[in-house]
Amino acid sequence: MRRYVFFAAILLLWNIEPTQAAKGHALAMHGAPKYGPDFKHFDYVNPDAPKGGAVRMASTGGFDSFNGFIIKGEPAIGLGLNYDTLTEGSSDEPFTHYGLLAETIETPEDRSWVQFTLRKEARWHDGMPVSADDVLFSFNSLREKGQPFYRFYYGSVERAEKIDERTIKFVFKPGDNRELPLILGQLIVFPKHYWEGRDFEKTTLEPPLGSGPYRIKSFEAGRRIVYERVTDYWGKDLPVNVGRHNFDEISYDYYRDRTVQLEAFKAGAFDYRIENSSKNWATAYDVPAVRKGLLVKDTFKHKRSSGIQGFVFNTRRDIFKDKRVRAALTYAFDFEWSNKNLFYSQYQRTRSYFDNSELAATGLPGADELAILEPFRGKIPDQVFTEEYLPPKTDGTGRIRSNLRAADKLLKDAGWIIKDRKRVHAETGTPLDFTITLVSPEFERISLPFAKNLKRLGVEARVRTVDTAQYLRLLESFDYDMITFIWGQSLSPGNEQRNFWGSAAAAQKGSRNFIGINDPVVDELIEKLIAAADRESLVAHTRTLDRVLQWGHYLVPQFHLGADRIAYWDIFGRPKVTPQDGAQFTAWWIVPDKAQATQAGKKALKPE
Repeated sequence: MRRYVFFAAILLLWNIEPTQAAKGHALAMHGAPKYGPDFKHFDYVNPDAPKGGAVRMASTGGFDSFNGFIIKGEPAIGLGLNYDTLTEGSSDEPFTHYGLLAETIETPEDRSWVQFTLRKEARWHDGMPVSADDVLFSFNSLREKGQPFYRFYYGSVERAEKIDERTIKFVFKPGDNRELPLILGQLIVFPKHYWEGRDFEKTTLEPPLGSGPYRIKSFEAGRRIVYERVTDYWGKDLPVNVGRHNFDEISYDYYRDRTVQLEAFKAGAFDYRIENSSKNWATAYDVPAVRKGLLVKDTFKHKRSSGIQGFVFNTRRDIFKDKRVRAALTYAFDFEWSNKNLFYSQYQRTRSYFDNSELAATGLPGADELAILEPFRGKIPDQVFTEEYLPPKTDGTGRIRSNLRAADKLLKDAGWIIKDRKRVHAETGTPLDFTITLVSPEFERISLPFAKNLKRLGVEARVRTVDTAQYLRLLESFDYDMITFIWGQSLSPGNEQRNFWGSAAAAQKGSRNFIGINDPVVDELIEKLIAAADRESLVAHTRTLDRVLQWGHYLVPQFHLGADRIAYWDIFGRPKVTPQDGAQFTAWWIVPDKAQATQAGKKALKPE
């Protein structure tokens, strides 16, 4: 789900009077952009990277649609390669976007509207020009018929106006929302003339018309999709694209699960893999190909916010409505033992919704945060003002009796007692049992010890793994007790927080408020965050939101890693610079000599 969320902001580029609108090539949330109007390429690409070659990738599950904008169906991976957006974000700044389809971006000092002028040379793959009508059609279609995410993301836009054939203006509702011009820059644009004869709300396996660097070449529904580079792509020489999109062909094969996928990767069936399993990283790559240097394991450090990952309580369920119950069950997750015995001591404990960044709330609130929090005193937990939130700790031995005693006290205070060795509600007799629904078998080894510790509290937690399609249906309808999920966060959070934690999203099926948070204080803190006038204010408002979410005990926080673990067959070249957002695969390329040597090395390998 993290592919939906790229965040950005605003910039006044030229020296002008405060009442005038700024018109330029880029938008930054705060301060000036790193790259000026005449920049040639991003610093983290190789402008001389050669084009060519085919790269093989992998995914799990299947797909039944090329319409990734609606809630129906399971869209194919990689569809974003087919489309352009109005602007393109950089990966070495907190939040700045540069013109892609848009040649210029204009916005006034109060940021009450934004106007984009499209490039004359922008073309669809059929040769038709990209127009303001296309932008208007895309915006209206996404907000009215697209996934619920778009309604929240564009919720503060009052109207969109076509100024002329190449210019479109978005006018915003009253209120401070400095991020909105950048959010509109992220708009995926699709062709009105193509969709006018088709039903936008239906799934389809007809390859769609786009304007992006790639298009669909071939596919087998649910099994494989191949994208080919558009050799006459209109935007290939733009500064935001120089040194990127270097592969002639990108294919994705689908596998039943990541275990099967891993074995196929080690056998040479595909070329590049992001490894999310610490156990696999530590043990599964002890193979001849790695020892001979044909298969490379590499770690790329980054400075991204890790977001929050955890066992997520669905507070729509009666058993999880009481915060004391949620806090109690958190004591049953023994991170220190898991990190030592399951994760090979690779992870850090997550404690913030914005961990691994300056946005994370640590220690006690400072004066700037207290000024924001004070009006809510009495409406939020007192601990927000007096204590630093830290998840329960253990000594890593697996002996967590003291934690379980603390959990038992909280449960009893909430009215849950032990009867016949089971935890039941003292008044209703309702048992405290639930199901942890997973989408990957890899998480069973994490969930089962958690369930075992819960059992010692008299709590019955069943672990159930379902396929990807079923999991997505359950998420869309909020039909689960507990899931494991991760909310990715940027270094400049904003309007997407409404969709994550806002009350309106709690009732909107298909939103990402999987917890079901319905709290007017959280709503107000989100709006204040969105309206933050500068970077210092944004950091302070994000930390206050973080504190309130932390003390809401809405999930059992798990763990994070401040690096990308990537394994790849030694066929690639890559830039020398890794930006703060981590490895940028779109800037890699294939080195023919290395590819030939690796292919010869594969043939010479003898199975062990």
